[in-house]
Amino acid sequence: MLKLFKYLKPFSQSVALVLVLVFFQSLADLYLPTLMSDIVDTGIVKGDTSYILRVGAFMLLVAAVSGLCLISASFLSAKVATGLGRNLRSLVFARVESYSQHEFDKLGTASLITRTTNDITQVQQVLIIMMRMMVGAPMMSIGGIIMAVSKDATLSLIFVVVLPVLAVVIFGIAGKGIPLFKAMQVKLDTLNRVLREGLTGIRVIRAFNRIDHEKERFTESNRDLTNTAIKVNIIMASLMPVMMVVMNLTTIAIVWFGGIRVNNGDIQVGDMMAFLQYAMQIMFSLVMVSFMFIMIPRAEASAMRINEVLDMIPEIKDAEEIKNPDSQRGFVEFKDVTFSYPGAEQPALKDVSFTASPGEVTALIGGTGSGKSTLINLIPRFYDIDSGSIFVDGVDVRKMSQANLRAKIGFVPQKAVLFTGTIAENIRYGKEDATDKEVEHVARIAQAIEFITSMTDGFNSVIAQGGANISGGQKQRLAIARALVRRPEIYVFDDTFSALDFKTDAQLRAALKKETADATVIIVAQRVSTVMNANRVIVMDDGRIVGMGTHRELLTTCEVYREIVSSQFSEEELA
Repeated sequence: MLKLFKYLKPFSQSVALVLVLVFFQSLADLYLPTLMSDIVDTGIVKGDTSYILRVGAFMLLVAAVSGLCLISASFLSAKVATGLGRNLRSLVFARVESYSQHEFDKLGTASLITRTTNDITQVQQVLIIMMRMMVGAPMMSIGGIIMAVSKDATLSLIFVVVLPVLAVVIFGIAGKGIPLFKAMQVKLDTLNRVLREGLTGIRVIRAFNRIDHEKERFTESNRDLTNTAIKVNIIMASLMPVMMVVMNLTTIAIVWFGGIRVNNGDIQVGDMMAFLQYAMQIMFSLVMVSFMFIMIPRAEASAMRINEVLDMIPEIKDAEEIKNPDSQRGFVEFKDVTFSYPGAEQPALKDVSFTASPGEVTALIGGTGSGKSTLINLIPRFYDIDSGSIFVDGVDVRKMSQANLRAKIGFVPQKAVLFTGTIAENIRYGKEDATDKEVEHVARIAQAIEFITSMTDGFNSVIAQGGANISGGQKQRLAIARALVRRPEIYVFDDTFSALDFKTDAQLRAALKKETADATVIIVAQRVSTVMNANRVIVMDDGRIVGMGTHRELLTTCEVYREIVSSQFSEEELA
C-alpha cells in the first residue's frame, strides 16, 4: 500500500494540515481530564466559585478547539481520500486503455472493473482512517499512559494486566479476519464475472431456456461471497463486545482500587476521575489501533491488486526511436509473418506474406479458425508478431507510434460495437470534428440513411448501450459509417457484411468502391459473392496462405477455394 502513497504528492499540504489538526485535537483531549480534576480537587473542595467558572470556561474553550480540529481534520481527510480515489481511477483507466489484448485476457474484464471501483474505494476508506488515527491513536495511547502514571503510578499497574489482554484479543481476531478479507475480493471478482455474463448474454440464455441454470450460478457465487462476508463480520463484530467487557472490568478495577487509595489519602477524588478518563482514552485508542490493524491488511489486498494494474507494463509499446513514412500512402506488406497467441501450442499464423496497395481490394476468405481475423488484427498492432515483419507505408509497424499507425486505418471489427449516445455521436467517434454533411454522406454510403431517417429523431436518435435497440445489420452499417467518416488510407473490414442481405451487401460494396477508390481496402468475408470482384483474393487454411489470385484464377489453382465456392453456389451458377 505504501507504493500508492506516492500519488498523495498533490495533496501533501492537506495531509500535513490534517496531521497537525489531529495532533492539537489529541493534546486538547489529553488536557481536559486534568482540568476536570482541578475543578473537583481545587474549586469544589475549597468552594471557590470563581475558580470553577474560570477553569470551566477554559475547559469549554479547549473542548471547542478540539471539536474544531476534529471537524476540520475530518473534512480535509475526506477531501484528500476522495481526491486520491479520483486520481487512482483515472490512472487505472488510462493504463488499462494502453493494454494489449493479452493483458486484457490475463486480468479479465470483471476483475478490472472490481479493481477500478471496489478496490479503490477500500483504499479511500482506509486512508481516511489512517490520516485521522495514525497520529491521534498512538498519541492518545502513549500520552494517556504518561498522564495516568503522573496521576498515580501505583494505580497504573492495572494497565500491566489489561494491555496484554487487549493485545491478545486484537491480534487473535485480526489473525482470523484478515485472510477472509482477502478472499472476499476474489469472490467479488467471481460474482461480477457471473453477473456480467448473465447480463450481456441474456438473449442466448433465453434462447436456450437456461434462465434457471444462470440463476443457480449467480445464487451460488452470491452465497459464497455472502457466507464469507457474514463469517468475517461475525469475527469482527466480536471485537467490540470483548473490548467493552475488558473496558468495563477495567473501570470497575480503577474505581475499586482507586476508592481504596482515595480513602487512604494517597490520591484526590479528582485525580481518580482523571485517571479513569485517561484509562478510557487509552483503551479507546487501542480499539482504534486495532481497527487500523484490521482495515489496513484489507486495503493492502486491494492496493496490491491496484498496483498489479498500474505496474503491468503493456507488451505493445512505442519504439524509442519513432519512424514516420516518407511518401507512401496505404501500402500494407506482410513478410514471413508468424504469430502465436500467448500460451498456444501452435502458431495461429505461419509464414504469411502478401502485399496490399492503394486502389486495390484485397479479400481474405477461408474456413472458421483459419486465421483471417487474427491476420487483420495484426495490422493496427493489437498484437505483436513472433517473427517476420509487417510494413505500413514502408515502415515496420513496431517502429511507428501506435497513434500514427491507427490514424491511418479505418477498422470495422467483426462484432460491431456502438456506444451509448446518438447516431451522429457514434459516427463522429471516427472523426470528432466531422460536419453534419460528412456524417450524412457516410451514412448514405453505408446504406444506413434509410433506417436513420425513419427513426423519430433521425441522426439525434439515441443508441442504447451496446446498440441493443437496433438490429445487427444496422449496427454493422453504423460501424462502417464510423470508419468511412475518418477517410483513412487503409480500410479493414472484418466480416462486416455478414448481417446484411444480398441486396444491401451489393449496394454497399458498389458505393464503397467509389468512396475508397484511392485507398487500400482489406476485406474479411465468408461469402464468395463479397470477394469475387476483389483485385486479390487470399485463401487461408490452418493459419497459412494456400491460394492467392483473382476469383477466376483461384477456381483453377486452389482446391480449398473451389470447395468454398461449390458450398455456396450450384453447378449452374458456377458455369
